[in-house]
Amino acid sequence: MLRRLEEKDVPFMLEWMRDETITCYFRCPFASMTPEKVKKFIKYSFDEDNQHFAITDDKDEYLGTVSLKHISEIDHNAEYAIVTRKKAHGTGIAARATMEILKYAFNDLGLHRIYLTVLSDNIAARKLYENCGFDLEGEFRDMIRLGGRYRNQAGYAILNWKEKLTENSTAM
Repeated sequence: MLRRLEEKDVPFMLEWMRDETITCYFRCPFASMTPEKVKKFIKYSFDEDNQHFAITDDKDEYLGTVSLKHISEIDHNAEYAIVTRKKAHGTGIAARATMEILKYAFNDLGLHRIYLTVLSDNIAARKLYENCGFDLEGEFRDMIRLGGRYRNQAGYAILNWKEKLTENSTAM
């Protein structure tokens, strides 16, 4: 279900990048992306600081990208991000991909905290994050300027499950 991004994903990535109903939630000018720029992104999409994975179906078709960005070995945290093609909306694949990357972050990378920000009015995304265990940490008023107007963002985070279990069992 998760694998490293590959060149064969380019047309599918460009599909969501050119879909205004998806990109309206992002500041990046995805509509200006070219196949060459996407190939370059894929080439440099996985290192110790940023790890971007393809979300795929059982036929290995690219459905979206889920990422850990700004991975900090000092603070043991990373920023989470996800985007899916319209084809994947409403299928539950985003929740499965989120749980898979959280397991990877906590179990394989040994991270302590995963965080994200989301536009406050992106209700579908907020519901996904909350259903996956992220806790709302606060709201940031007029945090970004998007589409010519200021927009609020909500900050979410989730802490390492194993650490929480250990802490809870020693407290008993």
